Amino acid sequence: MIHIDAEQSCMPFTPLHLGPGMALKAGLGERFSLLAFGLAQVAMDLEPLMGLLTDAPILHGITHTYLAALVIGLMVAVITPPLGRPVLRRWHQELRYYRLDWLVQSERWTPAPLLLGALSGTLSHVALDSLMHADLQPLAPWSAANSWLGVIPLSALFWGCVLSGGVGALGWIVQRWAIQRHSSRAVK
Repeated sequence: MIHIDAEQSCMPFTPLHLGPGMALKAGLGERFSLLAFGLAQVAMDLEPLMGLLTDAPILHGITHTYLAALVIGLMVAVITPPLGRPVLRRWHQELRYYRLDWLVQSERWTPAPLLLGALSGTLSHVALDSLMHADLQPLAPWSAANSWLGVIPLSALFWGCVLSGGVGALGWIVQRWAIQRHSSRAVK
């Protein structure tokens, strides 16, 4: 049994937040930018990282509100193309090297998938962190309450993120394989 201590779960840039993003990618395909979602996760945890480095008493401050999440999400949608192009090119090089060309996706950047990825990334980040961090005030400046704190056990949150990531990754791979198989049959 894995024990998750609330104090130890303050590690910034946790990959667990990517689990729901993988599930969204599997369900929405090209209409969702997983890269924008991932960059949104990192952007959201810059404040807690600075707090850890400076021994701040509150790690999840203004950036971990729904209002700030909207602003950060919009900024991430704008910066994803210039930051993401080299990452995506490298990812595609690796896929081609290992003869996994069927996993290569379009490098077109359109606003809707970027916005959906970035905003769902920041908003889901606040929602997930609201379940586990006592210093979070997700509805600030209107309310200091965090009514989601402790609603579900941390182990359920952990396993929910892990399972959504695994199922999402498997679903995305199967989806890409089916698309490749269908297009190769159409060419014949």
